[in-house]
Formats: sequence, structure tokens, C-alpha cells
Amino acid sequence: MPAAETVVPTQAAPLTKADFLTDYRLAWESRHASLAGRKEVFMGKAKFGIFGDGKEVPQLAMARAFQNGDFRAGYYRDQTFMVAIGQLTWEQYFAQLYANPDVEAEPATAGRAMNGHFATRMLDEDGNLRDLAQTKNSSADISPTAGQMPRLLGLAYASKLFRQNPDLHQFDSLSTKGNEVAFGTIGNASTSEGMFFEALNAAGVLQVPMLVSVWDDHYGISVPAEYQTTKQSISEIMMGLQREGEGQSGFEIYVVRGWDYAGLVDTYQRAAAVCREQHVPVLIHVTELTQPQGHSTSGSHERYKSKDRLTWEEDHDCLHKLREWLLAEGHATELELDEIEKAAAAVIKLARTAAWAAFFNPIKAERDEAVAMLDKLVAATGNENTMHDLVEQLRTNPTPIRADVVRTLRRALRHVRHEKRSAGRRAIQRHLEQLLAENADRYNSNLFSQSEWAVGNIEEVAATYAADAPVVDGREVLQACFDANFQRDARIFAIGEDVGKIGDVNQAFAGLQDKFGELRVTDTGIRECTIAGQGIGAALRGLRPIIEIQYLDYLLYAVQILSDDLACLQYRTKGGQKAPLIVRTRGHRLEGVWHSGSPMQMILGSLRGMHVCVPRNMVQAAGFYNTLLRSDEPALVIECLNGYRLKEKTPSNVGEFTLPLGRPEVLLAGTDVTVVTYGSMCRIVMDAAKQLAEVGISVEVIDVQTLLPFDTDQLIADSLAKTNRVVFADEDVPGGATAYMMQQVLDGQQAYRFLDAQPRCLAAQPHRPAYSSDGDYFSKPNAEDVFDTVYELMSEAEPERFPEIY
Repeated sequence: MPAAETVVPTQAAPLTKADFLTDYRLAWESRHASLAGRKEVFMGKAKFGIFGDGKEVPQLAMARAFQNGDFRAGYYRDQTFMVAIGQLTWEQYFAQLYANPDVEAEPATAGRAMNGHFATRMLDEDGNLRDLAQTKNSSADISPTAGQMPRLLGLAYASKLFRQNPDLHQFDSLSTKGNEVAFGTIGNASTSEGMFFEALNAAGVLQVPMLVSVWDDHYGISVPAEYQTTKQSISEIMMGLQREGEGQSGFEIYVVRGWDYAGLVDTYQRAAAVCREQHVPVLIHVTELTQPQGHSTSGSHERYKSKDRLTWEEDHDCLHKLREWLLAEGHATELELDEIEKAAAAVIKLARTAAWAAFFNPIKAERDEAVAMLDKLVAATGNENTMHDLVEQLRTNPTPIRADVVRTLRRALRHVRHEKRSAGRRAIQRHLEQLLAENADRYNSNLFSQSEWAVGNIEEVAATYAADAPVVDGREVLQACFDANFQRDARIFAIGEDVGKIGDVNQAFAGLQDKFGELRVTDTGIRECTIAGQGIGAALRGLRPIIEIQYLDYLLYAVQILSDDLACLQYRTKGGQKAPLIVRTRGHRLEGVWHSGSPMQMILGSLRGMHVCVPRNMVQAAGFYNTLLRSDEPALVIECLNGYRLKEKTPSNVGEFTLPLGRPEVLLAGTDVTVVTYGSMCRIVMDAAKQLAEVGISVEVIDVQTLLPFDTDQLIADSLAKTNRVVFADEDVPGGATAYMMQQVLDGQQAYRFLDAQPRCLAAQPHRPAYSSDGDYFSKPNAEDVFDTVYELMSEAEPERFPEIY
């Protein structure tokens, strides 16, 4: 499709001269903010800067098509758009540049993300979702390029569910019957990422209101488009997505020049109308954009752009072109535009000054208070010679940070460690403790929910069993659990490969699509990354998705999005957004390299901010699902792959009983050795414990049940106080989750005090398991391995009673 012609903007309410001049003012305010931001970095007042200069005009056009209820999933050059929709002030913009941790000053991330990471506060102070249908919303940005695309798919998918499922129409604070468009923005170079292609394909399949803008300035840092994109045009290579006509599946694709104000406004109005009314995804390729200051403050674009390119960028700067258009069309005079540009610079200067004062003055006050206390301590202790330089360095620092204050207080207390605990020393110690607590809130808080629906606040309901409770396959317990929850809450839905028609490969959703419909139990393509993103976006909008990753081994496809987007969401917004997504998968023992994985070390390292449940059977799994579906926190539930056809009793309250997270269960009481494990290893350890009992060794077997959180009541330490010996066993690689559990117990619970023998870790071999039953036996811990490990511990203590076997 050729570039759009320059036309008079067409929309429901035609734009006026006042609208044009408002946009011109915002554009120049944004440009001056970018210029000032770069200077602030070079002056040392900020660590790094990345700005939206050169992208101002298309963002203004996009903002005019953005309505209440709509959502954005974008990237770090969208400052003009965020200001234009009223969800960012310039003072907030500079507060983020300075990393102000005050959530009132910097509501997007409370200083936790780099500048250009935009978000709206979608939760109130109690953790409740606000009226999202009546506000303009931005999901929280992340840095990984194209990482916004999977979430964007989910934001759009939610509109489809809200429109097509009548049972969701009651939730009118979340959606106006699916009228909302999900606007995504991405740089041209980032379209090379697989997540971009995966998300667009999925959007075309699903037919959801997803409007993607590609800001094309021809470069990805220093790498030009000829190295990035086939034909150097993302719209050309995506033309196969173009639908053949109205009512047909596919995309609408538009191409428009980024300096063509009238063409941009017209394109966005038409594109958003198609997207909103017909739920057709749209790709807008915005070409001929510039980047006046280069990629970021990390370097100069003069190093890699030719003189001809730099001259072209100067000539095609969208602000200069907008000025030309306004003058040519008679919408303004030279004097009017000069005054607007001058006023815009003044606005930014005031915002920058106010933001710096709001950031720096409290730190300066903290510094001055600390110096005054240190001066008293020096005078009282006579340590002026040793402490003088330390205090003076802090006193004379022109731009101290909070770390300087705390560091100085901690080092000062070292100087007086041999002195008696005077009033001045105690005062500094108390002050230091206060500062550490305040900074813990500023920089370490809100990893998990603080609301009344946090996992720890969900009421525990015990499972009950009728006298004639049916004994069924474990998969049938899960099926009954899901059935009950789907009836209870219309917001719950499940998606994943093979979840719908056949009820998942292990049949836990069997028959539920027929009962609840395709919108509630839905098959997807093979695309784990965007399955996760589909769930994240829908959960952000107040729905309760369960997404299925068919096998734990394939979590790798999704772990980047789960880690960078979902797990850190509450943290990086300081409680401003939440996405209570449940990721359901299965792992541990079965057959072969890619169907018996237990990569817990990877999960524990990358998914902090999510709960990780590792139930040993399906009744336990059902209890966790019941808890999580009543909570507002994200979680990963790893079911035992070899447990679906094992027989279990069905609780009479299968959809209501709840299991607390973080509480281990003692499966077998014992006195000699504690074995800590989880998942499929529970059955193996119980088998070994029976064999050990036959030779006179009493084993206490503990199932941790969840790895995140881990034993919040320190029940394992209580066991070690009794047995004085411990083995940590699982199916991960050596140094994986066994090492994690040992650290949690011996270090975190300080249970090392109770040990009379070396703690032992029993893990799988340092490779993926080989195929076949023999491959399983020789690759992963077996009952004989558990027996021998425990027996060796007892042999060390009582060699005569337990002589060496080998």
C-alpha cells in the first residue's frame, strides 16, 4: 500500500486551529524535554537517558484516536503520546529521569525503571482495580525489545472476550462490552524479534482489536534497516497478513509518513475505527521518522550515520514539517509558532527545576541531618582525627545520594565500635535502622501483592471426604476442580495447546469446552511465548486466565516474558498494576530428554515475584488452584507428569478447599534423618523410607509443597532439631533446587545449629534424562539412591549398627 496522501484530517469532530496549535505546543514541549533530558544526564544528574525526539507528531495523531478504556503496550519513546492522553506530566517525566522513588512524584515505576518506561496506576491504595473502562490505560513497559508484544496480544484478546461472552458484560468497570483497542508501539528494528512475528500471527488468527504502530527511523542503534528487515520494510514483508476484504480474517495494513501530520491523523482515525468496531488487527507502518539525538545518551549517532543521512533527517524532522504545514495551510503565523516554541521551552525548564528540587531536597535534608548527628558523635567521642575526613566528605558532597548517607553512617559506627554505647552512638544506630527501613520500602517492597487477596490472606479450607468418596484418576480430580471454579467465576478461562477440543493431553479439561464454550476453554497454536502474553494482558484487565504450557521443558519458550514482564510487574510499578495469571504445566518424571524436565534452578532464579507450587498429586494441585483463583497473585503450578492416572480420593468440596502456600507437610514422622523433597520424588522417598525402616532407620519425610514461598513457618528446622541429619532430594541438576532448599533451611532458618552430620543433597545427573525406564533410573534419583544416601549418614554415626554396604 503506498504512503498515505496528505489530506485534511477526518474524524467525528473535525480538528480546529486550537487543536493544531495544542498539538504543536505538546510536540515542542516534548522535544525540549528530550533535549533537556540529555543535558541532565551529561551533567551527572541522571544515570542514563533515552528519549522520544523525532517521534512526536505520529504520537500526537495516535493520541487523538485513543479513547477511555483503551490500553497501551509500548516502548520507551512514547513520551509525547503519554502526555497527550493526560497520563504523564513533564514534572513526572523528569522525576523518572532522576529515579525519584516517591510514587506520588513518579507514579509509573517509583524510580525503579529507567526513563521512558511508562505505566498508569491501575490499582487503588487497597490493591483494587480502578474503573479501567473510564480511564486511559498504559500497561507497564519493559526494556527487552519486542517484549511488549505478547502482553499487547493479551490486552486485545480481553476485549474479544468482553465483547463475545455475555457473562462478562456485568463487569462494566473493566470493559464497555469489548469496545477497547489495545495500542502497541515498537521500533522498526525490534520487529526483527520473534515475539513480534509470533504476536502478529496470533492476533491475525484470533481477530482481536490490536493496533500496532511501527516507528521506523531506519536504524536499530547503529545498525541500519538493510541488516534488520527483508526489503527494508516491515509493511512489505507482512503484506501476506492483509485481509482480502471486509469480513475476512487478517490484518489491515497502513503506511504513512511520520512527518505528515494530516495524513497521520486521518490514518489513525480510520485504523482505530476498523479495529474498534470490527475487531480487526491493524499494523501502521510509520515511515521516514528521524532521531535527532541518536539512540540514547550512550553515544552519538554521528559515528554511524552519513552526512547525507544526517542532512535528510534535519530536513524531514517532523516538527519542522509540522510547522511548514501549519503555515502553508494558514493555521498559524510565524510569530504565533515562535511564541509557542519559546513558551514550550519555558514550561520544560520549570518542570525540570521542580522535579529536581522534589527529588534532591529530601536527600539533602537527610544528608544534613546525618551530618549533624555525626558531628555530635565526633565531639562526644574525640574521634575527630579518624572520622573527620569521613564526615567532611559527606558534608561537602554537592549531589549526595541516599547510599552516601547510609554508607557514611555505617562506616562511622565502625570507627566507634570499641567505644562504650553512648547516647550519640545509639542515636545514630537508631537513625541508621530507620533509614534502612525507609529505603527497603523505596527499593525492595511490593514484590508480591499487599492487598486483602494476597495469597497469605486467603482463608484455609480443609478438604473434606465423604465416607464413600469416589477413588478416581488424578486427572478427574483436577477436572472436577476446574469445573467448579468455572461455574463460580465467569472471569476464569483457560487457553493452551490442546486444551479445548480434547481437554488437554492429560484430560484435566475433558468435556469442559462442551460445557462452557470455546471462549472459556480454548485451543491455541504452538506458541508458548504469546500464550503467556495472552494471559498476562488479560489478567491485567481483570480477567482470571489459566494458561497451559504443555510440558515443563517448553517453559523455556515463555520464561523470558514470565520473568521480565509478569514476575516483576507488582515490583516495577510499586503496587500500581497486577496480573494474577496462573501458569499450569507438568514435569518431572516421564520419558526422555524433552518430556521429563525438572529445571527448578532456572525457575527459582528467574521467576521471583511469582509463586511456584510443586504438588505431589492432583488433590494437592486442586487445593493450590482453589487458593490461587481466589488470590490476586501470579503463580506457576507444576503437576507431576506421571500422576494423572494414579488413583486418588475426590474431596466432596473439590472446588472450595484451599491449601496454604509455604507450608510443608510431614508425610512420615521419623527420628533419625529428615528427607526434604517435593513432587514426584515424594513417592520415591516414601518407598525408600519403607526400605530403611526395615533395617532400623527412622526417616522423617517432608514434602515442601511450594518452593516460592518456602516453609514460612520453619517447620523443617523443627524437624532437624529432632533428627539432627538432613537430606535434600529432587530431580533438578546438582546445585539446583536442592542447593536452594539447603540455603533456605540451613542459612535462612539457621538450622545448621542442629546438625550432627554433613547435610546431603541428592539430585539428578548433570544432564537431561535419557529415554526409557533405564534412562530414568540412571539419570534421576531412585529409591536405592535415597536408601544409600540416608544409610551412609547413619553409618557414619553408628558404624557397628550400620556397617558399610559397599
